[in-house]
Amino acid sequence: MNWRTVSLLICIVMLSACSNSDWRTASREPAGIAPDPMVTKDAVIEVYEADAFSWRGWFAVHTWLAIKPQNAAEYDVYEVVGWRVNSGNPAVRHYQTPTPDRYWYGAKPEKVLSITGDKAQRLIPDIVAAIDRYPWANEYTVFPGPNSNTFPAWIGLQVPELELDMPFNAIGAGYADRS
Repeated sequence: MNWRTVSLLICIVMLSACSNSDWRTASREPAGIAPDPMVTKDAVIEVYEADAFSWRGWFAVHTWLAIKPQNAAEYDVYEVVGWRVNSGNPAVRHYQTPTPDRYWYGAKPEKVLSITGDKAQRLIPDIVAAIDRYPWANEYTVFPGPNSNTFPAWIGLQVPELELDMPFNAIGAGYADRS
């Protein structure tokens, strides 16, 4: 077998091994790891990671940020997604939900960071101000960035009190240093 045949076979195996070949049917259910805003009245800041969709999840994660001010009934979730740019929208997506810990198209999320209480309440205005200043709000490039991992990494640089330590496979997080 030559190297082209081997490469083709590896690609076929990799693509066929992906459990979620259709993003439309992949799970987006809550994972149940976020504090329930109806029970937890304290302010909450959380950063989540989940394997990127399909075969990309073997190498990289998608990260997003959720904040809940004290006594709020929902979280404000902020994330960057590339397909928004392709359709003429900003890369930064913001929505409100009581469940910010949804599966990322079939991949169960994990917490990267969780801050609650007075510290969270104090840092939320700084986070919102940093989000408003995000320099790549209308850009997305898979590699080297800016991408979904650049966004929370950049917020972490702007608000060092978060002490955000991005996952090693958050490809594009290092792009945040370019601002």
